[in-house]
Amino acid sequence: MGSATKIGVVTVSDRASRGEYEDRGGPAVIDYLSATVTSETHLITSVIPDELGLIESTLVGLCDDENCNLVITTGGTGPAIRDVTPEATENVCDKMMPGFGELMRQVSLTKVPTAILSRQVAGIRSSETGGALIINLPGSPKAIAECLDAVFAAVPYCVDLIGGGFLETDPDRIVAFRPKQK
Repeated sequence: MGSATKIGVVTVSDRASRGEYEDRGGPAVIDYLSATVTSETHLITSVIPDELGLIESTLVGLCDDENCNLVITTGGTGPAIRDVTPEATENVCDKMMPGFGELMRQVSLTKVPTAILSRQVAGIRSSETGGALIINLPGSPKAIAECLDAVFAAVPYCVDLIGGGFLETDPDRIVAFRPKQK
């Protein structure tokens, strides 16, 4: 159904960006998308340090220049001083989607009591070519899968509503919700 939907995957980590630590978050997101999304996608990945301006410019570039309809970040969502991914996301979005963060934290709290420390958010960035849904995830591969399992059923329809590409999912993994046509 048309061309590939572009998806940005951004790991925000000082140590991984310097090569001192293996990026496990970005690959976990890619593995999740590979197992869940069945429609054609084109992934654009990057690993960047926890720097507000760089996170903002990376998100803007993926949305406005690369025309990604979905951008998923991993890392930088905790309470540490350098954790500024949510602030960068809020700064570049036109609309915030608080239900995503609320549900991800709720699901994570059933697994670990420190999930309340996670500040992941989601929002919409509008551009001339349509919109992009930006979702912040924690850095832990296990938490990434749990959080995406919690919210991904709503992602394809959200991308539809903002004028993005058509995302299909493997119904054995996640059943994407779309209202029935009358």
